Amino acid sequence: MARRRLSRQQRERIRAIQARRRAQLARRADRAQEQNGEAIQEPGVVITRHGQNLVVEDEQGDLHHCLSRQNIGDPVCGDRVAWQRTGEREGVVTAILERDSVLIRPTYSGEVRPLAANITQLVVVLAPLPPPSPYLLDQYLVAAEQIGVPVLIALNKKDLMDAAAIRGFEQDFGLYEDIGYPLIRISALHEHGLDPLVERLRDQTSILVGQSGTGKSSLVKALLPDRDIQVGRLSEASGLGRHTTSATTLYRLPQGGALIDSPGVRSFRLGRLDRHRLERGFREFAPFLGHCRFSDCSHRDEPGCALRQAVAAGEIHPRRLANFLHMAQEMEQRRP
Repeated sequence: MARRRLSRQQRERIRAIQARRRAQLARRADRAQEQNGEAIQEPGVVITRHGQNLVVEDEQGDLHHCLSRQNIGDPVCGDRVAWQRTGEREGVVTAILERDSVLIRPTYSGEVRPLAANITQLVVVLAPLPPPSPYLLDQYLVAAEQIGVPVLIALNKKDLMDAAAIRGFEQDFGLYEDIGYPLIRISALHEHGLDPLVERLRDQTSILVGQSGTGKSSLVKALLPDRDIQVGRLSEASGLGRHTTSATTLYRLPQGGALIDSPGVRSFRLGRLDRHRLERGFREFAPFLGHCRFSDCSHRDEPGCALRQAVAAGEIHPRRLANFLHMAQEMEQRRP
């Protein structure tokens, strides 16, 4: 069922209500900080956020229920923060430290909001069914290039593929390895079938994205054998019960590193881009950009187009250029 579009007046009223609630919470945080005096500032990581409640992990791995000080910004899962204690396992976040990367998602009103911060790897999960979409994959790759995060492509459920299906997959998706995106094959049903993924996740902060039905939830369960224990610790720290897991959450991996699990990645798509930023999202275009005969070349049918010449020479895959042109057209159609 399509979500009802809100009027401008309704959106303004919702924003005003949310602003009042944020102000009330900020005042609570400021009062807690004042009562605690000039406490020591400690480094921490935001593990999850539920509404205006944060769970922060300290340097010893202990969890604390925190509020956020007024006017410091919008802390999200994965943020490195400065915080101070206000009580037993309670505190106030006083600053958000500089982010290395931030994953955003669009809201229903057309705004963009941060979803998770300081991700070091985006894992795009593909599977035999539903049939992998090269166009959706290219959207993920462009978005990752924009935020400066490396991508790992993982073919899940390889046990469901016979030799002919594997050859077809290689023909359709092998080009991404040539471009420079690593591609691994995994299966949770085979002993050590997840080893290639486990090794790639080590010491990284990763998030899984992909079409519904590719097995992302099953992968999360397999990769986090102690997930229930971690969820219990989060629930105890936040005081919000187990429904805390409906929020974007950072889990520690047994082999080292972290995995961010988020229901919000379903709406992870390209944000607002201009044509030049979209071009830079296709990394193999880089040597040819700026070499078209016309500076405003659309790369469709203008003479002297360097990208189309590269396609003819076999240096750019024709599907990648076709997907770029489709994305550019969609951007033009969405432009007010």
